Amino acid sequence: MALIYLVAFWSLGIQVLGLIGSHGILPASDFLRYVGQEAGGSRYWAAPTLCWFNGSDGFLLFLCWGGVALSILLLVGIMPALMAFLLWVFYLSLTVVGQDFLGFQWDNLLLEAGFLLIFLVPSIHFKINFKPSVRPSIIVIWLFRWLLFRLVFESGIVKLLSGDTNWSHLTALTYHYWTQPLPNTISWYANQLPLWFQKLSCAVLFLVEIFMPFLIFCGRWGRLIAFWGITGLQLLIILTGNYCFFNLLAIALCLTLLEDEHLAFLNISLPPVGRARAGGIFYKIVSILLAALILTVSLGLMADSFVHLPIPKPIEKLLIVVSPMRSINNYGLFAVMTTERDEIVLEGSNDGEHWLPYGFRYKPGDVNQAPRWAMPHQPRLDWQMWFASLGTWRENQWVMALMQRLLQGEPSVVNLLASNPFKDHPPRYIQAVFWEYHFTDFKTRGSNGPWWRREIKGLYCPTLGL
Repeated sequence: MALIYLVAFWSLGIQVLGLIGSHGILPASDFLRYVGQEAGGSRYWAAPTLCWFNGSDGFLLFLCWGGVALSILLLVGIMPALMAFLLWVFYLSLTVVGQDFLGFQWDNLLLEAGFLLIFLVPSIHFKINFKPSVRPSIIVIWLFRWLLFRLVFESGIVKLLSGDTNWSHLTALTYHYWTQPLPNTISWYANQLPLWFQKLSCAVLFLVEIFMPFLIFCGRWGRLIAFWGITGLQLLIILTGNYCFFNLLAIALCLTLLEDEHLAFLNISLPPVGRARAGGIFYKIVSILLAALILTVSLGLMADSFVHLPIPKPIEKLLIVVSPMRSINNYGLFAVMTTERDEIVLEGSNDGEHWLPYGFRYKPGDVNQAPRWAMPHQPRLDWQMWFASLGTWRENQWVMALMQRLLQGEPSVVNLLASNPFKDHPPRYIQAVFWEYHFTDFKTRGSNGPWWRREIKGLYCPTLGL
């Protein structure tokens, strides 16, 4: 968890100013001003973030790089519970003001797992300690397992309940590798596999996501099978896609399925049962109350989302109260499989006739450039460009803000890109061209051919000038 936190804060730290800085695409200060006007006195609960006290660029950087420092302190075992609490607060603060750029399911998953971590690790250590000094609460361990169950099972069941025939006919993976947000090089090769293998892979996916989570509740051998099944799936996803720290976090949750003997090769031994976490009976009461809260809210969310049962009023009010903390959530990716890939290519011009494209770091652009590896880093602008292509510019106003910043030549935003064809001065005009992309095949690719083929579809939005 410490390493995952470190990656998440580092990844955000190198791009935060371009995304939500004062001159970024969606300034955090503008967001806070809007929330303050709309929410009034309830602003602090509606948007729980430390940025209410300081929303400057310097403070955003402090939260990011402070999170990196706290992650290192947690990693070496210095005051773990305090470090875990501060990490959760820092990441929640950034997620709230991150708007579209920090609204991913793994951001919420990290907050939920990070919240549980506060109650798992020892309260106080003042020296470097790589080994556990107290036994973790079995209640909190089971809350981690419950989180893993929800994450995996909900990801599987949403595919079946969506009614998408690509899932029910087991053909979804014939589209997945080239329509996913950020493919990598292996994605291209996986897309060339025969149809029977793609269908078999899809069937195995359903086996792991829908049936294996129940093995978590079937004793030590059941949990061991679930560990290898779910971990194996996550490793395959890592090989064939760029999902930042999401799969690493899922694997971290899988570790709670193992017992001491399974990790004997690491030479880690837990202390005797008699050495419990500081706090005694108070800690047990807190753990029980925490479990009651999480089970009540998560079961209410599941009933509403998947069974469509009416939520009792008390639970509905509880959902409203806890939802701003983003620490008890629903999950489920790719409920409906995307069957086309439309890419937005931004181009600038000084005369309105000759256009030069901006280059992104990871999303497809040049058809001759191989899909790149990004994980565990998440290039959040590249990711959001994929989501923007699924809708219209009116539904993604931030795209217009991005184009405005490029017309202004804003350095923090330009630095998010791989190449800028207007280094001396920004262009007079900018346009977003819509292209349909598709992987090539072995015959077209040959030894040095293009990785993609594309066809122009028109403009994504009106051509702009300042």
